[in-house]
Amino acid sequence: MKVTAIAGSPRVNGNTEILINEAIRAVTQLGCPVELFVPHTMNLAPCSNCGGCEDSGRCVIDDDMEAVYRAIYTSERFIVASPIFFFGLTAQLKGLIDRCQALWCEKYLLGRPIPQGQAGRKGLLLMVGGMDKEIGFKSGGATATAFFRTISVPTHETIYFTKVDSAGAILSHPTALKDVYEAAQRLLL
Repeated sequence: MKVTAIAGSPRVNGNTEILINEAIRAVTQLGCPVELFVPHTMNLAPCSNCGGCEDSGRCVIDDDMEAVYRAIYTSERFIVASPIFFFGLTAQLKGLIDRCQALWCEKYLLGRPIPQGQAGRKGLLLMVGGMDKEIGFKSGGATATAFFRTISVPTHETIYFTKVDSAGAILSHPTALKDVYEAAQRLLL
């Protein structure tokens, strides 16, 4: 079973990276390959809403998103991780998600959803933020849900951690790493 992981944070060695690395550790220990994408290190143009994908389900922009599309088509499990910035996912992650408009067109306009495959498709959403209010996580979660459903992931688990802001602070959370590790294991069931 192939897993695609997307780390949405631009902060190197930050809380999101720590969490997604723990999820990847759990998955690889169970023998599954993981392809990791880090949008802030990639050459990704934003969606220009040009309409070029409406008749084909294929984006007309030629950049690093091609590798993401391939991974989406060939994976059965997905891990998306992001800090919450201003009640939403990071701009880098949102830019990648917006480029999945081509997949939305393929699924909803052209009636060609990505097949579920033998093991089905499932996701895991990890979010972390300095706030203690749930609204930011709900907003980020809504965007991630739209992404998951567009790529034919009908179910996903969401885990988020509040009041975690400074780099590495997640390591002081009493259960964060255990929670993420166990959620990643459940993802493979």
